[in-house]
Amino acid sequence: MAAFLLGAVLLIVQPQIVPSRPAINSNAETSSQPVQRELLKKTSQKNDFKENIHSNGSCQQLPQTIIIGVRKGGTRALLEMLSLHPDIAAAESEVHFFDWEDHYRNGLQWYINQMPFSYPHQITVEKTPAYFTSPKVPERVYNMNQSMRLLLILRDPSERVLSDYTQVFYNHMQKHKPYPSIEQFLIKNGELNVDYKAINRSLYYIHMQNWLKYFPLDHIHIVDGDKLIKDPFPEIEKVERFLKLSPQINASNFYFNKTKGFYCLRDSGRERCLHESKGRAHPQVDIRLLEKLQEYFHEPNKKFFELVGRTFDWH
Repeated sequence: MAAFLLGAVLLIVQPQIVPSRPAINSNAETSSQPVQRELLKKTSQKNDFKENIHSNGSCQQLPQTIIIGVRKGGTRALLEMLSLHPDIAAAESEVHFFDWEDHYRNGLQWYINQMPFSYPHQITVEKTPAYFTSPKVPERVYNMNQSMRLLLILRDPSERVLSDYTQVFYNHMQKHKPYPSIEQFLIKNGELNVDYKAINRSLYYIHMQNWLKYFPLDHIHIVDGDKLIKDPFPEIEKVERFLKLSPQINASNFYFNKTKGFYCLRDSGRERCLHESKGRAHPQVDIRLLEKLQEYFHEPNKKFFELVGRTFDWH
């Protein structure tokens, strides 16, 4: 089942009241001011931006929507599916503007230059999965655009840990470099190694708390990555409504590829699946270790459900 879910990633109440403005203490605000002043000094007004205008009337602009994560949650699948909509213009590569200091120092003009050309009626979207777990990113996004609409796609945290390891493992294999077994990362002194970075990335409630300091919950749409695997169309419909897009994507845009074992896309008669690097098989993990991992996430998951006013079908 784990292998099937991984393969499928190819495509892949009442909310808690949170402040609509950032709850930042004076010390944190003061420490961030020099960096922000420098950023705004480079591009302080919209008129300071150098517009790269195409002869067809399209231009590069700041994104109105960002897919902020989560890593190995199905962000590429979500972006590809969303790109089926004619009113979406998506950046092809992960930009890493807000989380990489070398990029952030370049200022907003550099960020604009990484965006696709789009028409006035289109929404520009970029996705960088590392944004969700990067402590500095929420404030930086807020300082750029307080009205930003954010997309977050999440999967069962235990499955996400295994996918995280699998990606790094194959990256090493491609470079002919040895890489430790997953047990060497998950176990330390006979206990679950909670310091393993892949586990930390799956503690969704901790990272979500940071985002809710700056953005109200109704500005963050959470896509259920596990449901996206099984039946992508209903999840994409919800994204269309969140972004206030006209309903253009329909069920016929998705078809189940029996050979690959997951959903692929159909657009104007053209069929395509995501890169073969997606959907690799998970390593075999002892069932007792897997149960220990799932047990560890039980309480953090409950905290996350309470935080966002939703539940997910996770172990």
